[in-house]
Amino acid sequence: METINIEGLGYREINEKLRGTPGCRLAGCRGQRFIGAGMGHGALIIDGVPGNALGAYLNGGSITVMGNAQDAVGDTMNAGEIIVHGSIGDAAGYAMRGGRILVKGDAGYRAGIHMKAYEDKVPAMVIGGSAGSFLGEYQAGGIIIVLAISGGRPVGNFPCTGMHGGKMLIRGDCGDIVFPDQVTARPAEKGDLEAVSEHIRDFCETFGYSMDEILKSPFTIITPDSKNPYKQMYVMN
Repeated sequence: METINIEGLGYREINEKLRGTPGCRLAGCRGQRFIGAGMGHGALIIDGVPGNALGAYLNGGSITVMGNAQDAVGDTMNAGEIIVHGSIGDAAGYAMRGGRILVKGDAGYRAGIHMKAYEDKVPAMVIGGSAGSFLGEYQAGGIIIVLAISGGRPVGNFPCTGMHGGKMLIRGDCGDIVFPDQVTARPAEKGDLEAVSEHIRDFCETFGYSMDEILKSPFTIITPDSKNPYKQMYVMN
């Protein structure tokens, strides 16, 4: 695989180098934005920390980050896969409607905001650590899984605010987490876990965890149960 040193290059120069490349490794990444934006095929490995909107509008292929990534990873992605061997910033998977994001570490605020399914596309995001506040805000489709492998509280405040589609699975009983009235949170059953086992298995194989150990813990599944998820959230109506 060809290695390209991008230290000091802007995103336009970087993406121009990536066009038509079946696969390459980027060295010297120092916060450049929009890497892999609109990429439709091929495999990209990044050494360093990419900036905001990594893989925005991704339409196929794969992007692997060997460390952390900043905000808006996979913004509006349509297909493909993004794998992050560290943690990610805020608003990961904003409005994504296809593909998958696997994160070994933590996610910031508003991960999965406006996530939606589209025709036969069902986007998925697996977060190995914990997620910040407003996880799955306005979620309209797709799957969000939080494994909380490092322990502690799996999610911050106000998860599932405005959620009206899709589903979320959080490892743990979530007894101390306050969910909005418009969703139902219940213990996940065997069938619930089987339905997402492919994503958990791939996460474990990618990052070297035992799926059996992870599944020993209880999970909570959250789904919307209202046709009007915005009622009395911000104004009286």
